[in-house]
Amino acid sequence: MSVDTESPDSDRLPPARLAYGRHTWKEISFLLSNLPFALVGFVYAVVSVLLGVGLSVTVIGLPLLALGLAGARGMGRAERARARALLGVRVEEPSPLPRRHGFLPWLWTALKDPVAWRTVLYGFIRLPWGVVTFTVALVGLIVLWPVLPFIARGLSNADRAMVRGLLSPSDELERRVAELESDRGVVVDTAAADLRRIERDLHDGAQARLVALAMGLGLAKEKLLEDPEAAAAMVDEAHGEVKLALQELRDLARGIHPAVLTDRGLDAALSAVAARCTVPVKVTVDLDRRPAEAIEGIAYFTVSELLQNVSKHARARSASVEVWRRDDRLLLQVRDDGRGGARLDGGTGMAGLAERLGAVDGLFVLDSPQGGPTTVTAELPWRERPGA
Repeated sequence: MSVDTESPDSDRLPPARLAYGRHTWKEISFLLSNLPFALVGFVYAVVSVLLGVGLSVTVIGLPLLALGLAGARGMGRAERARARALLGVRVEEPSPLPRRHGFLPWLWTALKDPVAWRTVLYGFIRLPWGVVTFTVALVGLIVLWPVLPFIARGLSNADRAMVRGLLSPSDELERRVAELESDRGVVVDTAAADLRRIERDLHDGAQARLVALAMGLGLAKEKLLEDPEAAAAMVDEAHGEVKLALQELRDLARGIHPAVLTDRGLDAALSAVAARCTVPVKVTVDLDRRPAEAIEGIAYFTVSELLQNVSKHARARSASVEVWRRDDRLLLQVRDDGRGGARLDGGTGMAGLAERLGAVDGLFVLDSPQGGPTTVTAELPWRERPGA
């Protein structure tokens, strides 16, 4: 999933000043707390590693080392929380260790855990640094207090670099696993919501109409001999109900996966969606071949929901839809000349669209200033259709 990169946390902090502001006091507090935390981390790292390695010739050595590394993960979590609270450093939590069935698989997974080993290294190198920062901060409060904010900022930036370098998920694969686990939750929730919507539409729409139709035909059958004219009227009414039920089922099927998309592709399917919009929509699809069915379906439903938003909320006079391919990405852009002001948290389904696109490694960008126009750009990974 593509995400916008942010500048380092220090870039978003106010500049250091002679006056002691809130951020300066937080940085000084972090520097003063470095020594006790560094002592605990160093002692834990030395004892757990040396004890485990020293007893590795025995049966309990390696299990002790594995348990020590598991505890190191907890220490890293505490250090990340301290840095987050006092330094404003935002680093993602590393992904948890995969569950292994059996003692030996668990032991091997724990012993080769890179997150735990980086935390142990962090504990080793922090003791001398903790002594330095504690001494400088304490002396600075007494002697160098006019320039201490500048000294604290420099030392804190070094701490920020250590936290990001050793306590963040630096392995790209590890970062990707954590990202995919989050995306999997979005996909599961979206699928469950879609199933509930289909069930509700069937129960409240076509099913209720078919039940009424069956009851009407039963009454018509009873009156067929004693009152043929009333029976004929009931049959005629039932015929109308059948037409409405078929229309509701067609609409429901179109909401699941429209036949025109399967048969004729995005150009025809999006043109059909644009024809149902309340404002004129110009559709331009520039694709030399069709993408994979899943990507094609996501693109269709994204444009469909965006055009529904145009009809319901935009108060626009016209809109346009463009679809094209650039390298290995499928790009969609929907514009309207409405009132603008759309937001991801505005209750128009934009946040849900962004989550759905993110779950398939996509990107969703909204540009909607007050007064308009509104431009939504979406990217999806291009995947070839099997057999193409």
